[in-house]
Amino acid sequence: MRVVIVEDNAVLAEGLNLLLRTSGFEVAATTGDAAAFLAAVEEHRPDVAVADVRLPPGFRDEGIQAALKARTVVPGLPVLVFSQYVEQVYARDLLSDGKGGVGYLLKDRVARVEEFLDAVRRVAAGGTAIDPEVVAQLLVRRDTPLSRLTEREREVLELMAQGLGNSELAERLYVTERAVHKHIGNIFAKLGLDPADSGHRRVRAVLAYLQG
Repeated sequence: MRVVIVEDNAVLAEGLNLLLRTSGFEVAATTGDAAAFLAAVEEHRPDVAVADVRLPPGFRDEGIQAALKARTVVPGLPVLVFSQYVEQVYARDLLSDGKGGVGYLLKDRVARVEEFLDAVRRVAAGGTAIDPEVVAQLLVRRDTPLSRLTEREREVLELMAQGLGNSELAERLYVTERAVHKHIGNIFAKLGLDPADSGHRRVRAVLAYLQG
């Protein structure tokens, strides 16, 4: 599985490089700015990209804008944003564009190495891995489909955004898998997702949730 990394902190970039290589990934390129990242994506056509948000020269939102552009270079490119910050405007665009696997993890909230590696694999496979704190910040003061969900349904959807399966959801919430299945069905209905699109409704539910 080929990975392209964009991270301007040299120590962290080297750490990610080493971690991914020793975990069986092929790191095709490690870059430090948006232009180099986009060039590497075009050259290597990776299976997944790992991107920081704040990159030179402005250290604002260059990384996440580059991630959006990368999806035009390689349509459907899975992207995992790995940052200390939640970027409000472009993050919502990235997480809701529906063009491929997507994730957004906060560096300070990843407690285990395996948690990060699992997120990379999940995103590369077309899934989602979104920190609930990111969801909370993106949804603040917005009128979203969240208002149509019950408190339990919101909780289920937030856990779905983290990539948990039905059995994991049941275990986390101390309910049966049948109850989880019912909650998910209600979520799909309230978000207006077509039952004919059964293969993608889970991912689309998270994306619709983020779109508001």
